[in-house]
Amino acid sequence: MEYLPLFFDLKQRSILLVGGGEVALRKARLLLRAGARITVISQAVLPELRELLDLHQGEVILGQYHPALLEGQALVIAATDDESLNARVHFDAVERNIPVNVVDNPPLCTFIFPAIVDRSPIVIGISSGGQSPVLARILRSKLESQIPVSFARLGQLVGRLRDEVKARFASVNERRVFWEKVLNGQVAEKVFAGQDALAEALLRQQIAEGNADSQVGEVYLVGAGPGDPELLTFKALRLMQQADVVLYDRLVSDEVLELCRRDADLIYVGKKRDQHAVPQQDINQLLIEHARAGRRVVRLKGGDPFIFGRGGEELEQLKAAGIPFQVVPGITAASACSTYGGIPLTHRNYAQSVKFVTGQLKNRTSDLNFAELVQPNQTIVFYMGLHTLEMLVTGLLEQGKPQDTPIAIVAQGTSPQQRVLTGTLADIVQKQAQAQLPAPAIIIVGEVVALQPQLAWFGESALDAETQRTED
Repeated sequence: MEYLPLFFDLKQRSILLVGGGEVALRKARLLLRAGARITVISQAVLPELRELLDLHQGEVILGQYHPALLEGQALVIAATDDESLNARVHFDAVERNIPVNVVDNPPLCTFIFPAIVDRSPIVIGISSGGQSPVLARILRSKLESQIPVSFARLGQLVGRLRDEVKARFASVNERRVFWEKVLNGQVAEKVFAGQDALAEALLRQQIAEGNADSQVGEVYLVGAGPGDPELLTFKALRLMQQADVVLYDRLVSDEVLELCRRDADLIYVGKKRDQHAVPQQDINQLLIEHARAGRRVVRLKGGDPFIFGRGGEELEQLKAAGIPFQVVPGITAASACSTYGGIPLTHRNYAQSVKFVTGQLKNRTSDLNFAELVQPNQTIVFYMGLHTLEMLVTGLLEQGKPQDTPIAIVAQGTSPQQRVLTGTLADIVQKQAQAQLPAPAIIIVGEVVALQPQLAWFGESALDAETQRTED
């Protein structure tokens, strides 16, 4: 180990910063977050740096560095492009036993700055010992994506009640076991859900009872997005990786399922048109039963659970049963597939509004208001409409939508198998009969579809569009 990780308490401590440029500005911002009092010495100082120090009662000295400035300083940072000056600062500080950092020059540093993940009071420092700052930043970005910002509030809650826990539990081992259950249980999840007051009340109750065991689990209604696992939210991934049970739909991709906790019970409850592997009422009951058994249950739905996903119905049942839950939105198919297909749903010159509509029949009939759908300057996105394509096209034409209106089918959007079929209301049914694009697919109707050949960028969509441009 080249360096020993330490954390300095710099509140109201004096720091000398030699230099007045961009690098000095970045260091000043960091030091001020730790409550330091900064003195800058430089012959020229950026206006932003001067304003920052004025705001935080810092001091700016315009002039040349001299060793007398080191008197009473807790740390010294040299952030200039003058190598000889940086070396002088280093030797002067070492002579006085003052920790010194010369930016981007590890041999002249007695301490170095790590890459920082700040969830104060939780702070993580990552260092490569000066060998590869870029690698340290890459590791930091990975940690940033895995550690919710709300860990800061969780840390503050724990800090407020730490003494009460210490008074309640006599031994170190008892306290450790208690905190492990708290930080892996409902108290933490309520903080992550923004329910801080409920989290504190629950923690106080657990302290009073001397027990953090949860008798009831929790259900997480999670949007799995359109299929590409990179489009999952950080929160979705975190909950998937801590779930005991995962109930998933047909539209959840294998790649997304691979990211679930390895030892979780995976239960398929998918639905196809007119084929329900598990009836909705049975799905509701499974969620309730697993949660009542104290398990953490993820209900994983393709796209967004509140957009044609029956998420609201499931939550009504959970609420009635007294089961705590959280909802994590996902990228809905209309947004994802249009984007990956190169079709902007709104555009100043073509469409100022967009409608999301289900193309699925209810009792083998449609109650869509086609008159409302044919308004000008509007994009229509049909979900689950591939099998009713001819009916949808007929309904639009009968209400006066022009036959040359552009239309696109985006099948298996965001996946390597994505295909985009474009045409007009006059010919799309025949084109689809020949192409036989498979479900899942969305249908986009509107003038914005005309932009697809020039805006296609992903996979075969881009290749198809390039071919079309060549043929044109």
